[in-house]
Amino acid sequence: MAVSVLYMSMSLDGFIAGPGDGPDHPGGDGFMRLHDWFVSPDGEFVRPAGAAGEVVDEMNACAAILVGRRTVEQVDHWGGEHHIKGVRIFVPSHRPPAPEVAGYPLVTYVHDGIAAAMAQAKEAAGEGRVLVHGAYTARTALEAGVLDELQIHQIPVLFGGGRRLFEALDRRLELEVVRVVDTAEATHIRYRVKY
Repeated sequence: MAVSVLYMSMSLDGFIAGPGDGPDHPGGDGFMRLHDWFVSPDGEFVRPAGAAGEVVDEMNACAAILVGRRTVEQVDHWGGEHHIKGVRIFVPSHRPPAPEVAGYPLVTYVHDGIAAAMAQAKEAAGEGRVLVHGAYTARTALEAGVLDELQIHQIPVLFGGGRRLFEALDRRLELEVVRVVDTAEATHIRYRVKY
C-alpha cells in the first residue's frame, strides 16, 4: 500500500514561508533560503552530493502528488506536470478548478474532502509514495489521520516571521523519528505519525 509523505523545508523557528507571503509574492521574503540545499542560484533543481542527494532521489521517486490549491495555483499547476514526470497530481478543493486546468490531464481536483483526495492519490501511487505539498493540506491530512510521514528539511536559519507549517492542530500527535540525515545545509528528519 502507498505511503503519504509531506516533504517540507522549514526554518528552525517553524516557518515555511517568509514575511509578506501571498499571491503576489509566493513564499514571502527570503523564501528561497529554505531551498538553497537543492536549488541552484538561478532557480534550477539540483541533486546535492552525498546523503542529501539520496533524500532528493527519494522525493523524486514518488508515484503521485497531493497538493493544496494555494500551492498548486502559485506554480500554475507546474504547467500540468510536476518535475517528477508522468505522475498524477491531486488537489483537494471545494471550488472547481480554473478553466485552464482542463488542459492538464494529470491534474485532478477532488471535491469531497482530504480523505477522498488522499485515497485517490494512494490508489494512483500503487505501492509507491504520495508526495504531499502545502501547509494547510498537511494539517488537514494530519487531522483526518491520512498523512503517514513527515520529511522535514530543517534549515539552519531563524525567519522570525512568516507562514508556519503547523499553526494549529486539532489535537496532539506523537511522531516517531525514522531517520536523520545531517548536512551542513540542512538536517533532514523523517518522522512517522503515530495515530
